[in-house]
Amino acid sequence: MSRLVEFYRGVAPDTEGRMFADLWAFSDDEMESIHDFIQWMFPLREPSRFNPDAPLVTDADVETFRADPAMRQSLRRSFEKFLAFLGLAFEGGKVVEGPDFEAKGEVWRYPNHNWLRITRVLASTRMLGLEDEGLAFFEFLRRLRDGGRSGIDPSTFRYWEGAAGRGRP
Repeated sequence: MSRLVEFYRGVAPDTEGRMFADLWAFSDDEMESIHDFIQWMFPLREPSRFNPDAPLVTDADVETFRADPAMRQSLRRSFEKFLAFLGLAFEGGKVVEGPDFEAKGEVWRYPNHNWLRITRVLASTRMLGLEDEGLAFFEFLRRLRDGGRSGIDPSTFRYWEGAAGRGRP
């Protein structure tokens, strides 16, 4: 069993000694200021420039996530935690503004690292079996951009399209 799978199952810590439940318990301030957790919550196949100790997803990991409902449920919980950090919620198969969306304006200011995190979340959820959730997030981002309130620039949106499987980065 890979270190990533052990971490996601809650039986092994990340490289900083944190268990998966510790990440879910992060406050918004911790999520904003700590930069080495997102690669564990939303792993990818590519190494992170910001966390060289983060796990890299293997084919076996992808198979495990896709075959194990508990693994996908943990990924869904991570997804919902990240959405809440952004002031969003996953309801009825859609990503919608949460009650504190306007108050969380700082996490949406461009440029910032949260836009890179969004790319990671879109790619990871798609790869690991939460395609519907990732696409719902992407559609929210499209609506936000099209509404003209977001400042989402064309270059960033192209990355998000690629990560969501809707275009090329």
